[in-house]
Amino acid sequence: MEYTKLGNSDIEVSRLCVGCMSFGDPASKMHAWTLNPQESEKIVRHALTLGINFFDTANCYSAGTSEEYLGRAIKNNAARDKVVLATKVYFNDGKLSGEAIPREVEGSLKRLGTDYIDLLIIHRFDYDTPIEETMEALDQVVRSGKVRAIGASAMYGYQFMNMQHTAEKNGWTKFVSMQNHYNLLYREDERELIPVCDEQNVARTPYSPLAAGRLSRSTWSADTMRSRTDVTAKGKYDKTQESDMEIVKRVSEIAVNRGVTMTQIALAWQFAKGATAPIIGATKAEYFDDAACSVDRKLSQQEIEYLEEAYIPHRIVGAL
Repeated sequence: MEYTKLGNSDIEVSRLCVGCMSFGDPASKMHAWTLNPQESEKIVRHALTLGINFFDTANCYSAGTSEEYLGRAIKNNAARDKVVLATKVYFNDGKLSGEAIPREVEGSLKRLGTDYIDLLIIHRFDYDTPIEETMEALDQVVRSGKVRAIGASAMYGYQFMNMQHTAEKNGWTKFVSMQNHYNLLYREDERELIPVCDEQNVARTPYSPLAAGRLSRSTWSADTMRSRTDVTAKGKYDKTQESDMEIVKRVSEIAVNRGVTMTQIALAWQFAKGATAPIIGATKAEYFDDAACSVDRKLSQQEIEYLEEAYIPHRIVGAL
């Protein structure tokens, strides 16, 4: 496994991140396909053996049980200072208000069973709270020692730039990472958000790098619980199935020619585009073996162009 710094911070992360939205009690009614504590711990344990030290969850995933399962698994399998824990705030009462942020941090700390969060990510841009209020509150939780660094997710480039500028103007903590929606089937952030991140050395940790599995198999759908019930993924991708299947076919073609998996090609493209650590949300531990191989895969410029040329503009998905 390779490691790199998370943007301008001193936090060292693996080039792959374990997405923990698949951890949690299905009784929370967020997703029907989430894993119980034992299955979640199996994923964590296997990822650690591969050298993956970066884990991403959120206060809202399965009503907080994702954080609970992750915290328990880390406690049982790794020293706290050897892993990087990221969680999120926004889908809660008060969103990103000055009152909500410290309250939600305390809740996450309790559920994770730790006294600090390595990376606190704002899940979306908050239209209801002044930017100054949000950035000051984020700065305060960092200065308190309860958070090491802050990141953002899924917003427009101008919004992210305004938040960074507000922090810089006031001497507050700036974002070191951006978790945005990005893959071969959805590249709209190449217009503004990604150039802004690259200009500021903000680490990019894209979510859904495999388009909810659509870039890891030659067929659009699969006969799995997640494929049948994940209405969020269906909403993101199924409307453009006809045009996007051409890209899926090209990923499959290159994978066959290379003698590797489609997952490895799709993730190799992410690294070629400058991603720091794509977030892999898997429900089976062995899927991480496949993903880990992608770190060493290098695509030629001709292959990259072939994968990209069939893309057509998509409606915005992610930023609200």
